[in-house]
Amino acid sequence: MSAPVVLLLALAFGYLLGSIPFGLIFTRLAGTEDLRSIGSGNIGATNVLRTGRKGLAAATLLCDALKGTLAVLAAQHAAGHDAALIAGLGAFLGHLFPVWLGFKGGKGVATYIGLLIGLAWPGALIFCGIWLVVAYLSRYSSLSALVASALTPVALLGLGEPGPAALFFLLGILLWIMHRANIQRLLNGTEGRIGKKA
Repeated sequence: MSAPVVLLLALAFGYLLGSIPFGLIFTRLAGTEDLRSIGSGNIGATNVLRTGRKGLAAATLLCDALKGTLAVLAAQHAAGHDAALIAGLGAFLGHLFPVWLGFKGGKGVATYIGLLIGLAWPGALIFCGIWLVVAYLSRYSSLSALVASALTPVALLGLGEPGPAALFFLLGILLWIMHRANIQRLLNGTEGRIGKKA
């Protein structure tokens, strides 16, 4: 099988895995209202938390991360490092733009972390460390994710991981785009803080 075909298959595999909307599935199984009709309308763990079901939110966070990890590890095992990177891109795009939901998915933070775990786990520790520091100082979850995603590619370069660094630079751009409403609220001073009700 030619290399372009292998990479295309890796992209498709990653996309299909990444597009599984765990938040929507879990909330429907639990009998809550349609996740897309509450809060931000997002299918990620943060919006699941708005249902008041902390267990469902935790399960969504975990599964949204693990689908990214599984995508890259499976592709790595089957076809090597380049295929793993492409599968990671596919998984991230699948989470952000799932075909099953009219291409309206999550914002990508959990899947970003899951991809880091599978491709360069020290980078995942760095991301989470930066997130925790910024969250402690600012009490803004969105700002924490934005800062961590901006610094993680630099950290990956420092770790001698140029391939993952390039991928996560691209994913960081997509993550910032998906957080554009949060960025506007941060600039306006209206973004909700961690631990405080809006």
